[in-house]
Amino acid sequence: METTDLTQADLYINRELSLLEFNIRVLAEAKKENIPLLERLNYLCISCSNLDEFFEVRVASVLQMEALDPTAMAADGLTAREQQEQISIKAHELVAEQYKVLNDILIPKLEQENIHFLRRNKWNPTQHKWLARYFNTELLPILTPVGLDSAHPFPRILNKSLNFIISLTGKDAFGRNSGRAILQAPRALPRLIQLPNEETECKGHNFVFLSSIIHEFINELFNGMSIKGCYQFRVTRNSDLFVDDDAIDDLMNAVEGELMMRNYGDEVRLEIDAKSPDETIDFLLARFQMNRSHLYLAEGPVNLNRVQSIYGLIDRPDLKFTPFKPYMPPQLGRNKNIFNAIKKQDILLHHPYDSFLPVVEFVRQAANDPDVLAIKQTLYRTGVDSPIVNTLIKAARTDKEVTVVIELRARFDEKENIGLANKLQEAAVHVVYGVVGYKTHAKMCLVLRKEGKILRNYVHLGTGNYHPKTARLYTDYGLFSSDKILGEDVRRVFVQLTSLGKVTKLNKLLQSPFTLHSGLIAKIEREIENAKAKKPASIIIKVNAIVEEKSIQALYRASQAGVKIKLIVRGVCCLRPGIKGISDNIEVRSIIGRFLEHTRVYAFENGGDWEVYAASADLMNRNMFKRVETCFPIESKKLLNRILHDLEVYLNDNSQAWILQNDGCYQPIKREENDLIVQAQAELLNEINH
Repeated sequence: METTDLTQADLYINRELSLLEFNIRVLAEAKKENIPLLERLNYLCISCSNLDEFFEVRVASVLQMEALDPTAMAADGLTAREQQEQISIKAHELVAEQYKVLNDILIPKLEQENIHFLRRNKWNPTQHKWLARYFNTELLPILTPVGLDSAHPFPRILNKSLNFIISLTGKDAFGRNSGRAILQAPRALPRLIQLPNEETECKGHNFVFLSSIIHEFINELFNGMSIKGCYQFRVTRNSDLFVDDDAIDDLMNAVEGELMMRNYGDEVRLEIDAKSPDETIDFLLARFQMNRSHLYLAEGPVNLNRVQSIYGLIDRPDLKFTPFKPYMPPQLGRNKNIFNAIKKQDILLHHPYDSFLPVVEFVRQAANDPDVLAIKQTLYRTGVDSPIVNTLIKAARTDKEVTVVIELRARFDEKENIGLANKLQEAAVHVVYGVVGYKTHAKMCLVLRKEGKILRNYVHLGTGNYHPKTARLYTDYGLFSSDKILGEDVRRVFVQLTSLGKVTKLNKLLQSPFTLHSGLIAKIEREIENAKAKKPASIIIKVNAIVEEKSIQALYRASQAGVKIKLIVRGVCCLRPGIKGISDNIEVRSIIGRFLEHTRVYAFENGGDWEVYAASADLMNRNMFKRVETCFPIESKKLLNRILHDLEVYLNDNSQAWILQNDGCYQPIKREENDLIVQAQAELLNEINH
């Protein structure tokens, strides 16, 4: 088997189809009876917003690939056209299932809980009167229909905006009649309107879709004309930004310029009311230069993910996950000297089970400590009005040296990051935008503190973003350390990012695009040698995605050598397990649960002396070669064993785990009748309470 060609196409699963499989798993959570009802609705909406991004980025990329080179093939041997055909089949099945889950499962169950989506034919006279008044006062003044004729060309349709195509008969005040008009619903308008119970004779929670209100009163916009039909539609466009790294002088200006065009990229999908006549559908397809494979019929609102807004409008704790209080390590509580705690020992946090507040407190204390001379931090996604950003500004205003490497090209957060960069610069923070051509995705914070005659580096390294909100929703690891060598490594990376100097040797960190890929491959090869020498040899990797071919081939070689490999991959996995003689020692599982699994861990048995790294990087080409990433060792035996324990909990999950099959599909893990139920996230939550 040593001579097996590990590049052959049938050894790989298509990346795009694997990503659709992930959304299938997310949608499956919406069907589970043991999950609170509003959380099930949330899963449905997440699967829809994920699918939006899939079309905006991944499908758009496949279409571009076909335009550039129709004969080019992905690692799995599919051309761009063949990928489109298979994507279309699976995506249409997924969309049909989404509406089925909404209409046949969730809406009836919500009605049982006195939560109603009121259709037009169910409005009572009082409700109709209230909604008519709402239309006339809140909607009519800002709606602008466009009748289509030579003086009123078909308007530019914003990406993912709610629109209506209206069929008309009769003539307007000027004697015109093209037969059609377009109405775009302003984005400022809510897509769901909650009816006040006391004014509308309602009980419980009652919602009406904006589209229903516009449908009902659309004739108010076309006096003297008759409405033959009114149909909602939505267009999804290519939303990936193109910044020519070789032809820009100012990265911020370049990104800002591209942001203006995001809403008008090439069309990749048309969603329209399933009741639309073929004539209307064909008219829109022709306008957008799309064929029917790009058409998706909506058996409900075309912007289905907007239903998610009711989660925050309904105060029903019984229909939501039970709140929990993240664990606060006693040595890291507020008003306790965090630097003394870190100096004593490395400290590991596992969010959201452990509180994110110590990370904010780390920066806060650094800003207030007169012995702290400098703070350096990377920011990728931080959220609006970030407490960390506000603290960095405060530190700069107290004459500390504050440097922030902010990634302007964090997809869909570009506008917010430009705003943060400007805000930081106004406060005299040294702001750099990373390295042209390489996204800065590493999660690092370095504090330089003068302690007597010693200058000591304190570091925080993480697998996730400095974002307090997502730290309650995503699982991530964060490491505090004052280790001298590790701190020097982090300092060197910051110098490299700010000065554009040459790569300097790092002693403990693995860093992409320089040593991370080769370092991980070398550790896989070491397991192969250990297996051949009959030493303990196994690998556990937990990441969001496995795509990069050389890494997959190394894992195949390890499997062939007898290394036992357990992969916990939340989303895309292009490695195909269970191939006799090649990957039969590899198991791939995915955990879908209350929290988004986001930790990246690389664990190697190393002959019985386990070696564990946590990282900001997945096993993807972009993470290995086109981003600045860090992968940091967990050297404390106590902390290393804690991560190995966490991994073991995930590997024992028999409730939320899905197992990747040889054909690229996933199956829920099978549990024997008498087996105890093990739900990894629930187990880890339970541990913080004991």
